[in-house]
Amino acid sequence: MEQLLLPILCRIDSVVDETPDVKTFRLKIKDPAQMEKFHWNPGQFVEFSIFGFGECTFCIASSPTRQGYFDCSIKKAGEVTSHIHSLLDVGMDIGIRGPFGNWFPFEELKGKNLLFIGGGIGLAPLRSLIQYCLDNRKDYGDINILYGARSSSDLVYKNELKEWQNNPTIKTTLTIDRPEETWKDNVGVVPKILEDVVKPSIPNTRVITCGPPIMIKFTLQSLDKLGFAPKDVITTLEMKMQCGLGKCGRCNIGSTYVCKDGPVFTYEQMKKMGDEY
Repeated sequence: MEQLLLPILCRIDSVVDETPDVKTFRLKIKDPAQMEKFHWNPGQFVEFSIFGFGECTFCIASSPTRQGYFDCSIKKAGEVTSHIHSLLDVGMDIGIRGPFGNWFPFEELKGKNLLFIGGGIGLAPLRSLIQYCLDNRKDYGDINILYGARSSSDLVYKNELKEWQNNPTIKTTLTIDRPEETWKDNVGVVPKILEDVVKPSIPNTRVITCGPPIMIKFTLQSLDKLGFAPKDVITTLEMKMQCGLGKCGRCNIGSTYVCKDGPVFTYEQMKKMGDEY
């Protein structure tokens, strides 16, 4: 119960302007003993508290293998997130409650080939699992990353994307929706690049995807067309959450509450929810 009610006091260690409307906050729990005990699994989320203004749920965007800190990448989209962007800076204190929710099945994925498909800020939850898999590289098969955004300025983690592109043990494909004069990578929406450029092999491959709802919708259709079984496709619906505790009812899909039953689901599970996701 203490975990649910009492925020843990954290200090903002760094702030990175990822895009015009996305910032990544690196957080350290002020009590070193609490920081050492704080553990999460890739895909879980926290309640991020800005004192005097409110709380929002955000996935943890870094891997538990990177110890001593954790990252939250926050898109400015409403009142609380606008205050987070405008008021918070390095050295300031915020509150964290959690971690909450289920997580990506990283143990079950061992020995599998992994295809990560991300769009925009949807790379944030995938980043936690990607980092985890890279830090345990021998446990996983081929790793293929497809990531896209509306424009080059909307791509998050730009320095890390370059590292992934230069990493000989993985393959990283980048795309933006429309041509730009200085852009040398792929042009086209993520589902089209998935079908026309990546052309993934199906045997022993598991897909992990997250992005804007419209991207997820058409990516799932493309994966259907390519022949992937719904049980082998995993996504997170964390963007649908509000209170994060199953009290407000804003994230329910039929009888399923994303915050309490997820936020990680297989496509097979989503199909049983109906068409509301």
